[in-house]
Amino acid sequence: MKKMKFLTAGLIVAMMAPAAAQAQTGELRRDRQEIREQKRDVRQAIRHGDARDVRKQQRDLREARKEYREDLRDWRRDNRYQNWRAPFKYRQFRIGSTLRPTYYAPAYRLNYDSRWGLPKAGRNIAYVRHYNDLLLVNVRSGKVIKVYYNHFRRR
Repeated sequence: MKKMKFLTAGLIVAMMAPAAAQAQTGELRRDRQEIREQKRDVRQAIRHGDARDVRKQQRDLREARKEYREDLRDWRRDNRYQNWRAPFKYRQFRIGSTLRPTYYAPAYRLNYDSRWGLPKAGRNIAYVRHYNDLLLVNVRSGKVIKVYYNHFRRR
């Protein structure tokens, strides 16, 4: 009975981790929207307000940018993006290569993120990070479908 409770708790935690990551990207999206609104307010204050209004709006814009930078820093510290180094040496994969299951284990699979500028992975296909490369892998056969070399170096 105790083992069952432990497994249930583990399942709940595993299901909540992607939701927390999505919440963070939603927060970043709202921060960018806030910056756009603050920029608009600064432009309106320059056009129609006095110097005090302009300074106040510029201060609000600086605070919105600071908030965005802090949230972005927190998002980058998220554990999903920290433990990507594999316990084996770097190897450059090509399309059609067959991977051993350790290369595309769930620990190295990444959830889709729209900021990557890539299409979503289909059924039985996953994005796998291998050092700075991003591999699109068929998880049933282990075949590499597409390779994005140095994809994370630019991020």
